[in-house]
Amino acid sequence: MLAPYFALRGWRSGEPASALQERLGIIPREIAARASMAANAGGAIWIHAVSVGEVLASKPLVEALKRQFSGRAVFVSTTTETGRRLARTRLQCADGIFYFPLDWVVPVRKALKSIQPALVIIMETEIWPNFLHEAQRRGISVIFANARISERSFARFNQWKFLVGDFFVRTLQDAAQFLAQTPEDANRLAAMGAPETLIEVTGNLKYDGSPPETSQFVIWLKNQISTQERWPVLVAGSVVADEEEAVLAAYDIVQRQWRHALLVLAPRKPDRFAAAAEIVSAGGWEVVRRTHLDLNSTLSENADVLLLDSIGELAAIYSLADAAFVGGSLVPAGGHNILEPAWFSRPPIFGPSMENFQEMAEAFLSARAGIQVSSGTQLGKVWVQLIEDDATRERMGRAAYEISERNRGATERTLERITSTLNGSAQSS
Repeated sequence: MLAPYFALRGWRSGEPASALQERLGIIPREIAARASMAANAGGAIWIHAVSVGEVLASKPLVEALKRQFSGRAVFVSTTTETGRRLARTRLQCADGIFYFPLDWVVPVRKALKSIQPALVIIMETEIWPNFLHEAQRRGISVIFANARISERSFARFNQWKFLVGDFFVRTLQDAAQFLAQTPEDANRLAAMGAPETLIEVTGNLKYDGSPPETSQFVIWLKNQISTQERWPVLVAGSVVADEEEAVLAAYDIVQRQWRHALLVLAPRKPDRFAAAAEIVSAGGWEVVRRTHLDLNSTLSENADVLLLDSIGELAAIYSLADAAFVGGSLVPAGGHNILEPAWFSRPPIFGPSMENFQEMAEAFLSARAGIQVSSGTQLGKVWVQLIEDDATRERMGRAAYEISERNRGATERTLERITSTLNGSAQSS
């Protein structure tokens, strides 16, 4: 009965026609065929990464799994179309990418029957009761990797604990292991009902990410910036709804001082591309959209804002930034990954809403490797200060890079636990 609703929602978000079938548990034939072959070699590994953030976090783990278990197939599922597109770009080593089934018994059973995984790894903490129960019933181990429970989610759980407490206890019993990002996440998981003996702190996989290869677009844009002497270059990445105006207010402060500045504005979600372009134009700026660019031509010298309406290109663009801002943080959206500018020794600037990256944000602030602002006006002033003070900008950039390097190692620890679980499953079978 709900199929028409999901079909309409998928069509509006640009999903392919096959998306609904996959959500109903009908796995593409070529993936099912590879899974069948993998079943004869000990079973596949299925990684679920909900959307963009989880896909990026899973990249070092997927690559490590392919190296460690070269004889096994590794499949990746996503929930969003944005995540699926990014996975096809960044996780090319995966043996197949498909949509995660709706958490209804029949779709879940169909998907599990087609994939026949020896192990399922769920990135972060997407808790699907029917999926967990059906996997447990079939003897399939499910590991939550890079697990985290945000302060907001935990507060919501405590508010409704009298209604959902027993349900969470029963549901979380079906998992094989919880590999938490931090001790705080581990404590929250235990408080929600996860068995303490199954919880271990292995660190944040996001620290093990690496800068993407330089693309033709980045090379082209770097040449355009140099030829036209565009300076300073500001990058505002992962910007969400209701943040565009604040970023533009900050840019206005910068542009008053440096008329030939260039802002690269990257909305977090595709459904904001058109709206963001309209907001920029309504503010009186000339906007150029990435998808309208001809890399055999030149960037308009009158362009004030380059709107990055593409998937998977943002991280490399930070390498061109004189100053950067990471969005999803000036409004209550939980924040986004501030490591991407740090890879290129750019100190990240972010807003007060960093619940999803709380420990990381605190580490950057305590090391004076990042700056927290509360408004677009404050962001503009900080941008100006960093641009004018080369020594401070470079010192903060070095500190940001050192944090990103010093905290690596979660992938290796996670891989050890996965190997142990797979070996244990093989012995029991």
